[in-house]
Amino acid sequence: MNIKSLLLGSAAALVAVSGARAADAVVVAEPEPAEYVRICDVYGAGYFYIPGTETCLRISGYVRYDASAGSRYSVDGLWNLDKEDGDDQGAWKKTAKIVLNADTGQETEYGTLATHIGIVAINSTTTDTDGSKLVPGYSETDNSASLDSAYIKLGGLMIGYADSLFASWTGFAGAAVNDSIIQYGDYANTNQINYTFDAGNGFSAIVGLEQGYEDTIDSYVPHVLVGAKFTQGWGSISGIVAYNSVYEEVSGKIRADFNLNDQFSLFVMGGYGSGADDHGSDVVPSYGRYEYKPWGGDWAVWGGGQFKANEKATIYAQAETDDAKDIGVAVGVAYELVPGFVVKPELNYNKIGDSKYNDDDLRGKDGWGGIIRFQRNF
Repeated sequence: MNIKSLLLGSAAALVAVSGARAADAVVVAEPEPAEYVRICDVYGAGYFYIPGTETCLRISGYVRYDASAGSRYSVDGLWNLDKEDGDDQGAWKKTAKIVLNADTGQETEYGTLATHIGIVAINSTTTDTDGSKLVPGYSETDNSASLDSAYIKLGGLMIGYADSLFASWTGFAGAAVNDSIIQYGDYANTNQINYTFDAGNGFSAIVGLEQGYEDTIDSYVPHVLVGAKFTQGWGSISGIVAYNSVYEEVSGKIRADFNLNDQFSLFVMGGYGSGADDHGSDVVPSYGRYEYKPWGGDWAVWGGGQFKANEKATIYAQAETDDAKDIGVAVGVAYELVPGFVVKPELNYNKIGDSKYNDDDLRGKDGWGGIIRFQRNF
C-alpha cells in the first residue's frame, strides 16, 4: 500500500513539473512601449527625429514631366530634318525627371552638422539629330541616373559635390524653364570646399575652392570664388567673383532683387569676364566662352519679373542678351493646380547673334518655341 501510494505521488509530481515547464515555454514577453516619430521644427518643415537619435531627417524631391516643341533654335536646341527632302523643320522633345533628396541636421558644439544627398534620374525622348545619321528625323530615347549632389556642412563650412557657387550664390536666374541660351553658370555640378560667414544682420559672405567641370583644375591649383550678399525686406543685392585657374582669367556677376509689394517682384543681373578673345583654338574654339564666363563676349545681362495674379497663378517674364548679340525671351505662367502640383506653360524666342563669338553656321539664326512643365513637389 505504501509502494502504491509512493508511485501515485511520484506520478503526480512529474505531471505538475511537466505542466509548469509547458506553461513557462509559452509565456510571451510584454511588448516595449512604441517610440513614435517626433517632429523636428529646428531646420524647417518636413524634418523629423530619427528614432533613438538626436538627428533630424527630411525626405523631399519632385517628379517632373516636360514637353517642348518648336523650331531648331527655340528650345533646348531642337533640330529635326525632314525624312524626304532633308529640310530643317520643327521638332519636339519630352523629358521625365525625378529628384530624391535626403537632408539631415544635428546641433553640435561647433554649430549645425548637416548632410545632403540628391539623386536624379532622367528619361528623354526627342526627334533631335546631329546630322551624322543616315536617316535623319528619327526619335531617340536616353535614360540616365546619377548623383545630383552630396555634401557635408558643419557650421559655415561645406565640403562636397554641388552646384557651382558662380550659379547658386546669386540665385541662378528667374523663373523661366528655358533660360539656357545665355548661360549664367555651368549646369554640371562640381566638387568644392567653401565657407560662409553670416553676420546675422542680413549680410553674408562666402569664399570657395572648386574643381570645375569643363575647365578641371591643372597644376593642383583650384578655381577660387568670393561672394557677398545683403538681404532685407525690400529684396537683396548679391555678387560673386571667380578666378579661373586654367585660363588665369577673372569673371563676376552682380544681381539685385526688388520686392515691390506682396504681388510684384523684379530682378536684374549683369556679368562681365576677362579674356573673351584670348582662348580657344581651330580644333576647339571657345567663341569667347569658358567656365565662369559661359556667355558670348565680355558681358551679359539678364532681367525679369513675377506677378502673383492670385493664390494659384503667378505670371513671369524674362529676357537676356550678351556681347555676342544673342537674345533670349521667355513668358509663362506657374499655376499651382493643387498644393504641391504646379503646371507651367511657357513661350520662348531665341536669337543667335551675328557675332564673331558664335559659330559661322549659327549666326543670325532664330526660332520660336514653347514648353509645358508638370511638376509634383514633395
